[in-house]
Amino acid sequence: MTPAYLVRRVLQTIPVFIGITFMVFLIMYLTPGDPVEIMMGEGSIVSAEEIERLRHELGLDRPMVEQYLSFVGGIFRGNFGRSIIQRASVMKLIGSRLPATFELTIVSIIISVMIAIPIGVLSAVKKYSLLDNIGTVSALVGVSMPTFWLGLLLIIVFSVKFKLLPVTGRISYGHGLEPITNFLLIDAVITGNWAALVDIIRHLLLPAITLGCHMVALTMRITRSSMLEVLSQDYIRTAWSKGLGRKVVILKHALRNALVPTVTVVTLNIGVLLGGNMIVESVFGWPGLGRLVINAIYTRDYPLVQGAVLVYAFTYVVMNFIADLLYTVLNPKVRF
Repeated sequence: MTPAYLVRRVLQTIPVFIGITFMVFLIMYLTPGDPVEIMMGEGSIVSAEEIERLRHELGLDRPMVEQYLSFVGGIFRGNFGRSIIQRASVMKLIGSRLPATFELTIVSIIISVMIAIPIGVLSAVKKYSLLDNIGTVSALVGVSMPTFWLGLLLIIVFSVKFKLLPVTGRISYGHGLEPITNFLLIDAVITGNWAALVDIIRHLLLPAITLGCHMVALTMRITRSSMLEVLSQDYIRTAWSKGLGRKVVILKHALRNALVPTVTVVTLNIGVLLGGNMIVESVFGWPGLGRLVINAIYTRDYPLVQGAVLVYAFTYVVMNFIADLLYTVLNPKVRF
């Protein structure tokens, strides 16, 4: 990967972000509902003068173009504005919830990758066997299950019936964990609070499995298809003919090249999971960014919704860039 390519990729992100900011602003601007009326509450006795004064303070009485330019200017200054409803900095609100969402997303990805890649490899090596058929059916079931239904099912089985895992929250009350990074898993390790660490993992399991189930199915199918294609290549047949061991051929020669499309799916799905965890966070009462965004949408909190969507978009762009970097590590022949 040459420096010229890095510079070109960075420059390519600029129009992408400009387009994203415009679409986010336009959609929220055209969304029915007046945030001022929502703030006042239904049936409240407020004079028209007070309503207009509040609209002026929030900048909602300015022309659309002026509002958009003010919005973009704030982004370049690192200021996403203030929440209309909560009257706090959007960056602080997002920053307070983002660690919980990232923690849930990362754990769900780790679980899904640890399950999907081995099964995908075994399904490809033992093509059309009983293991392959079971994996195929399981993948179809995993893709078909809605996350809210799976989450409720896991709660009924593991929390209500067997009482093995907690239903909501990130940690039980009374563990005395001191927040340092706000990533509770890391904080528990840093402080040596092992009881809290176990409790955090117990809280993470159900939402992480629910969020990662769809990704397990998709990653497994991609890995299987890619492995089947690689195993049919001439250099793999040459490796077999040289008498190399089964593990060497499969893991060193085949899997490394087969992981290129899998890396694409996994890295880009990080953005999908970040944006799609709203339902999971609502089902499990997870105090992350998803629940914050849902409440902001209901209350027409434009600055907060816009800031959160921009964070999601930025994550997509960064993950796509990381995928390009990983290509060169997995396959040295890939050059940009």
